[in-house]
Amino acid sequence: MSDDLTEVQTAIVPDGFVINLWNRGFGRTVGPFYSSRDAATGDEVMAFRVEEHHANGMNNCHGGMLMSFADMAWGRVVSNKREIGWVTVRLTTDFLSGAHMGDWVEGTSEIITEQDDVFTVRGRIWCGERTLITGTGVYKGIRSISRKAGYRETRGVA
Repeated sequence: MSDDLTEVQTAIVPDGFVINLWNRGFGRTVGPFYSSRDAATGDEVMAFRVEEHHANGMNNCHGGMLMSFADMAWGRVVSNKREIGWVTVRLTTDFLSGAHMGDWVEGTSEIITEQDDVFTVRGRIWCGERTLITGTGVYKGIRSISRKAGYRETRGVA
């Protein structure tokens, strides 16, 4: 994949969304991703537009892509609300609908339990009025992070 965004990737991004800076490794392969954050609450919605590299054999968004996105969108609440980096322990999803080529897919979650450094979140992935996935994720906090505009700085030991 090129470092340059394609015409489709830069075309229609809803107001309030900015591109995320994850452009290495897996994020570069499955992105680009966008996010919109409420300044008052810190709540964030992540998003992506379904493109050809996200497609399955039927030219819809691959279920593995939707699960990968759910993992990132749902785990991100731990980083945003607790300033903790995390790894996934468990991801449980229910597929309710599919996403189609060109769809704008959004996702968010909330922390429902927290014990020591283990967080359980409830999340939802949707496209317009259509819910695509609901589920829960369990994430283990692995290090403290300090969020800065445009980058992250490690505060603890990785």
